[in-house]
Amino acid sequence: MKVAVVGATGMVGEVMLKVLEERNFPVTELIPVASERSVGKKLQYKGIDYTVVGLETAVSMRPDIALFSAGGETSLEWAPKFAEAGTTVVDNSSAWRMDPTKKLVVPEINASELTKDDKIIANPNCSTIQLVMALNPLHKKYKMKRVIVSTYQSVSGTGVKAVRQLENEIAGIEGEMAYPYPIGRNALPHCDVFEENGYTKEEMKLAREPQKIMNDRTFSVSATAVRIPTAGGHSESVNIEFENDFDLSDVRKLLSQTPGVVVQDNTDTNTYPMPIYAHNKDEVFVGRIRRDETQANTLNMWIVADNLRKGAATNTIQIAEYLIDNKLV
Repeated sequence: MKVAVVGATGMVGEVMLKVLEERNFPVTELIPVASERSVGKKLQYKGIDYTVVGLETAVSMRPDIALFSAGGETSLEWAPKFAEAGTTVVDNSSAWRMDPTKKLVVPEINASELTKDDKIIANPNCSTIQLVMALNPLHKKYKMKRVIVSTYQSVSGTGVKAVRQLENEIAGIEGEMAYPYPIGRNALPHCDVFEENGYTKEEMKLAREPQKIMNDRTFSVSATAVRIPTAGGHSESVNIEFENDFDLSDVRKLLSQTPGVVVQDNTDTNTYPMPIYAHNKDEVFVGRIRRDETQANTLNMWIVADNLRKGAATNTIQIAEYLIDNKLV
């Protein structure tokens, strides 16, 4: 299995290499790929040095699978070139997510839709993945009508420049700014760029992507996305209105039986999900599960996950694992 990691020197690319190694992914030949300025650099995988190559070289090497995390523009230009060479691309950018001809996949929910003909597969937005992991089993049982989500997203979701800005602010050092304002001791209601409707791109991803993943447009999602000064891990406050009533103990049981979801919900012992505990883990953590007492059939809960792992690298690799296990590559 010849595997290319496109964007191998970036923040998500580095985590992809780590997750490939941890999960003992069947790599027989690794092709680390990055931009021209990184070509020729060395990186390690399983204790072996590999030389970073450029995109053109990587296409000519005809990998079986290419895991992309190199930004939307790179994906739009190069994913079709890999696909034409017979490579199956799993893309972590926003480039293909809402393309009606491409599947948007969270393996626990809709991997069964994949076929051999899917040569470009989209990985959802990080905050979408953790949201739908918790929503999907509840929707199947109680039927959602409306979801209101407010996110508390770490600076690692923006990238290495943003992590450096936070570290500089903590250390009292002036440096390059990833955001229009300080992020330390602050909260920015501004994730990605603003669109004409007043929502940010991130908020609209949260509104649109769950419907596509779950193949259901009967529910709606309204989002407010906020960047906070944590180095890793996204958190979400979620309010869900259902058509049918629920029992809280049944909700907890249903979520705890969902693969990839861990319930941490005991206020007597101050047990609830936090980014500090989700760090370097692949599960989605759910807690603060309680009834909304202002409206019938409505639930509040709190969802946390490591945005670089299940929100990006791990989900991408789980898609690739499904493709191999089901002989689709």
